[in-house]
Amino acid sequence: MPRATKIVATLGPASSEHETLLRMMRAGVDLVRLNFSHGTHEDHLRRVEVVRECIREVGRTIGIMVDLQGPKIRVGKFAEGKIELRNGAAFILDAGCALGDATRVGLDYPELVDDVEPGAVLLLDDGRIVLDVETIRGRAIHCRVRVGGALSNNKGINRQGGGLSAPALTNKDKEDIKLAATFNADYLAVSFPKSGDDIRQARQLLAEAGSDALIIAKIERTEAIAALEDILRASDAIMVARGDLAVEVGDAAVPALQKRMIRVAREHNKLAITATQMMESMISSPVPTRAEVSDVANAVLDGTDAVMLSAETAVGKYPVETIEAMARICVEAEKSDEITLDSHFLHRVFTRIDQSIAMAALFTAYHLKVKAIAALTQSGSTALWMSRINCGVPIYALTPEARSRDRMSLYRAVSPLLMPYAGHERDEALRAAEEALIRAGAAQPGDTIVLTIGEPIGTQGGTNTMKIVRVGEYSQPARHGNP
Repeated sequence: MPRATKIVATLGPASSEHETLLRMMRAGVDLVRLNFSHGTHEDHLRRVEVVRECIREVGRTIGIMVDLQGPKIRVGKFAEGKIELRNGAAFILDAGCALGDATRVGLDYPELVDDVEPGAVLLLDDGRIVLDVETIRGRAIHCRVRVGGALSNNKGINRQGGGLSAPALTNKDKEDIKLAATFNADYLAVSFPKSGDDIRQARQLLAEAGSDALIIAKIERTEAIAALEDILRASDAIMVARGDLAVEVGDAAVPALQKRMIRVAREHNKLAITATQMMESMISSPVPTRAEVSDVANAVLDGTDAVMLSAETAVGKYPVETIEAMARICVEAEKSDEITLDSHFLHRVFTRIDQSIAMAALFTAYHLKVKAIAALTQSGSTALWMSRINCGVPIYALTPEARSRDRMSLYRAVSPLLMPYAGHERDEALRAAEEALIRAGAAQPGDTIVLTIGEPIGTQGGTNTMKIVRVGEYSQPARHGNP
């Protein structure tokens, strides 16, 4: 059975060469992430070219995600590159400071002075430095160091409990959206959204740029937790971005939030990606820690659609080995994933014909123990609904749309295949579906499969038929005349 959980790999200096990227794809990458926090437009365009070359060579469906930088609230630069802050020392965040020293540092987000008040707690460098705000004087925030340590140039700033007013989409992000549209990115990840309106604005900008990319909302602000339902309605997927989220809400709160977010996303028929430090030690080690193995496995058992690698593949020493290890962990975790399909249908009402057919296919496939489910789909909606519930049977999404195929690279338990519909006859389409499954090694003549299709053929949102088929039934030559 194919691995159900998808793997997202971030590209960077360690993974941009053709040969390395090819090995990563063969090891199991399903979606590549372009992190727009780093690099120029020219860098990203070169990477996309290499990615597409490798995809053609490897012969697998692999999508492309653009991850916007968003509002990075950071300290400025120091005259000597870094300083050492001692517990109890006074320290000033000064919007008017050009080069910092041991007493003060500048801000690349001057509006921070309007977002804090005496008593607020500021967390620098992913929470490693803790400052208590004592007073605001003009454009300077006077603080007392609660937890000190080394502080270097351009480290990030979070406010404990959230409350920073920076907009989710910066001017840079708006230009980056236009770039993503030029090379037809499959997914766009929006950093630091506070509400569904941030996602709706990104979708409007995408549409104006001529793109229909699916939108991933990165949940990393306190405000996003309260607005989760609204954000889910506006987006196509969420990313459990555990780094900044842990700084804002506290690290102990993140595991339960992760489980809740994945569950709610699935209930809303949306995708979920679990991210941040999943295999962090493999930046410099060829094997993961036992804790990392458990972390990845738990995300799989939570029902995440994908697990994501960041620095591990962008700058790490072992990008290919990291992907191989993550794939192994996912496969083992999926073997113990409990199937509770019948309980999902209790007290649920399906009002759409296409969704009802998708659910009927899952129920039938599970109880008949068929070899595979084949969903003939234009947009991928039928395959998405099927992927929300684990039935233990692999799902193959057969589509004539290359765009739909690439976006389905992120759907849990779905293997997307490009299958042009040669005509509009049902038997012709079913024959082509059988042949596609045989070519993919998903079924052999004589196997039983469950197949869903819409009639008339080729109508988006028109799935209205489920068939139980013995492979080979439609591959026989047509008979003419009386027997």
